[in-house]
Amino acid sequence: MQQFPIFLELRGRVALVLGTGEVAERKAEPLRQAGAEIRQAAAFSPDLLEDVAFACGADAPLAELEALSTACRARGIPVNVVDRPELCTALMPAVIDRAPMTVAVSTGGAAPVLARQMRQRIEAVLPPGIGRVAAMAERFKAAVRRRLPDLAARRRFLDAALSGPAADLAMAGREAEADAAFAAALDRADAAPPGIVHLVGAGPGAGDLLTLRALRLLGEADVIVHDRLGCEAALEMARRDAARIAVGKTGAHHSMPQEEISALLVRLAQEGKRVVRLKGGDPMIFGHAAEEEAALAAAGIPFEIVPGITAATACAAATGIPLTHRAVGHAVTLATGHSRHDLRGLARPKTLLAIYMGLARIAEIRDALVADGMDPAMPAAVVEHGGTPQQRVLRGTLESVAAEAPGWAGGGPTLLLIGEAVGQAVPLAGRGVPPTPTADLT
Repeated sequence: MQQFPIFLELRGRVALVLGTGEVAERKAEPLRQAGAEIRQAAAFSPDLLEDVAFACGADAPLAELEALSTACRARGIPVNVVDRPELCTALMPAVIDRAPMTVAVSTGGAAPVLARQMRQRIEAVLPPGIGRVAAMAERFKAAVRRRLPDLAARRRFLDAALSGPAADLAMAGREAEADAAFAAALDRADAAPPGIVHLVGAGPGAGDLLTLRALRLLGEADVIVHDRLGCEAALEMARRDAARIAVGKTGAHHSMPQEEISALLVRLAQEGKRVVRLKGGDPMIFGHAAEEEAALAAAGIPFEIVPGITAATACAAATGIPLTHRAVGHAVTLATGHSRHDLRGLARPKTLLAIYMGLARIAEIRDALVADGMDPAMPAAVVEHGGTPQQRVLRGTLESVAAEAPGWAGGGPTLLLIGEAVGQAVPLAGRGVPPTPTADLT
């Protein structure tokens, strides 16, 4: 981020507004609403900064604004100068006020109009009564701390209580009933709640392809145990103070053996943690979820599986390659090319092959499929970083793609698609989608 977001306590403190026009008054009003004592002047002099906690400049000559900025910087006073980001040490964001909840949106001075548009969108979805929920939480803050001294237990209780019946009653303005429901829930709260593990699919790596359930769980997790590839965007959306443990692999490099990963999940849950095991794609497709499920079940740990968009569907959607097609594609086979399993029997008519992790063995895969009866001229494609903004596509035949892909690939995760349906792809431009970098070998 370009600037560190922070909220200033201005109640009973002095805020200087330099300028006397309409814009200056517009900037002074939210400062008044925050409880600041406004000191306003048309021209700058150093004595105006006495006891000032925040300064804002607008509707004044540039020389006056520059003098204000220089003096504030020298004294360590936060200063904002309208439409002059180079003179600012603080920015005034677009604000959604649901006191005691406040949401602020900033573009770092790059596009104030965009910040205002985002504020309007957020206001449209933020319940008008959400401030009453925050006020209820504040009334019970001390009681919650006494009842639940453990931070993880307290957070888990609040996650449930602030989205449950008590919150609904508070938003409806039924304060007494809301407080009663909150108190009853607090009486029932477990001071040492059991741990739980959620095996969550991160999808192909694009943050907006996460499921809503995955996003919610990432916001509630105490610990996130994640793969190395395909999880970066999801981690950006996770709770900032959740512990993060990388256990995945890059190529042949394993940072932690699977047995140790399973044991780690069990140990964290036994400590009462809410754990998200974040996996690229879908946990149940080449994601070792079965081993982790077995270990958790054997230890008596509750767990949940949250599906994600797997590479085959992500690549199909992003490239226009149909996984099935009425005329030439009646079935889909998902296979892994990473392990040295027998590839015989995969060359079936009217079947699209989606081979994960097969780039390193692509020549061997070609030879096995041809030996099994597949035409070397069968349409094929390699998709790298499928479903993300970095996506690249190499199109051709099984023969040409196998020959060119090793030198073409840029080191990202790849999926190999083989079958007559690959030749039925609808060009991206025809679907109103920005084109993907594509090499065509046909």
